[in-house]
Amino acid sequence: MPFVFRLPGLVLCLFFLFSGSLLPAQEVKHRILVSTDVGGTDPDDFQSLIHLFMYADQVAIEGLVSSPFGAGRKSAILDMIDLYERDFPRLAARAKGFPSPDYLREVSKQGALKSAPYAGHAQSTEGSDWIIRCARKQSEQPLWVLVWGGLEDLAQALHDAPDIADKIRVYWIGGPNKKWSVNSYAYIAQNHPDLWMIEANATYRGWFMDPEAPAHLKGDAYYARYIQGKGAMGVAFKNYYGGRIKMGDTPSLAYLLHGSPAEPEGESWGGSFVRIDRSSRQVFAGASSAADTVAAYATLEWRFEGPELAIPADSTCFRMEILGQVWPGYYLGQGVYGIRYSPKRAETASYKTESGFPQLNGLQGGYTSTNPWPGEASATDMALGEHWYSDRPNPALFIEDQQGAQTIAKFREEFLLDWADRWDWLAE
Repeated sequence: MPFVFRLPGLVLCLFFLFSGSLLPAQEVKHRILVSTDVGGTDPDDFQSLIHLFMYADQVAIEGLVSSPFGAGRKSAILDMIDLYERDFPRLAARAKGFPSPDYLREVSKQGALKSAPYAGHAQSTEGSDWIIRCARKQSEQPLWVLVWGGLEDLAQALHDAPDIADKIRVYWIGGPNKKWSVNSYAYIAQNHPDLWMIEANATYRGWFMDPEAPAHLKGDAYYARYIQGKGAMGVAFKNYYGGRIKMGDTPSLAYLLHGSPAEPEGESWGGSFVRIDRSSRQVFAGASSAADTVAAYATLEWRFEGPELAIPADSTCFRMEILGQVWPGYYLGQGVYGIRYSPKRAETASYKTESGFPQLNGLQGGYTSTNPWPGEASATDMALGEHWYSDRPNPALFIEDQQGAQTIAKFREEFLLDWADRWDWLAE
């Protein structure tokens, strides 16, 4: 209850003063949890973690989950935190809000080590449990789950705790990650179509693809001019792609740093997206051929007939080789076998199966994928809700064959020079 004086003007001023209306509003930071395959098959996540830590005062990091393909483990996250710890005093001297290295270690968790089977989920992990715990925190803000690799831990969390779906916002770097994580993707799209999701299959490539960028921002020129010799993280940056900027996962963070995150169709450092109401899927009853046209990034499913076995569904029973990579196929029950795949670009490819069962061995076929995603509608598409967004299909926004990449590349000089200012914080 404010004090009351006889002077009307003074009454008004004191009322607003005590009610807080004239006090500066407290800065609200976006809550984020990063799921990364750092240490796995692509070293760009190391670059993205360095970038994240250099902007860690701008967001509230609640989790760092290792969701790797290949050899990546939580230890790779901890190694990067060790670098951050050496640079932490300089960063903290320049801005408030940088989290302590010990806090970052505390919220680092191990996630799934293998791709999910056909069901799209398997067993809970420390990482998936941590997603649930963070999502269920009492907060007026959603938890932003930034997925830099596979969707296994997110799918597992949604399976184990469906109630978190309306408490999170997801920005996923899809594309190549989609083909490695296609089973978890299909589970989420089919069982949680109302999830708030940005599915960036190609837009993110505008972070490092820009033929019109100034010379000092291309190749390793940026490293030589702005990073070299600056802090422990600057020294380590040279170890990944020789210092050449890639950081294909960083747009998920940049989306929250500059723009209006609640409006995916607006402009931001992390891209501009369009709502999609379906996820392209083609189901083949038996073989397909190069004459079968599908959308790039579509979910392709092959169903083959074979022996009826008394084994659990989701048992791995055959393999399929596509473009030199091998993918597992599963027993679906009642003599039906299935496998999923997602092409990461427009291409024509062939496949061949291998199995101990004659009915599944040596099957051959192919497909042709085309731009743009999600392509023409099909009866087997997966219907999506009102908050699923993906790459803009406008041909003018492509860079080469990468859909929507111009929506990020247009800001390339702006966001890289902003980062250059922060590298100066680490200069001797």
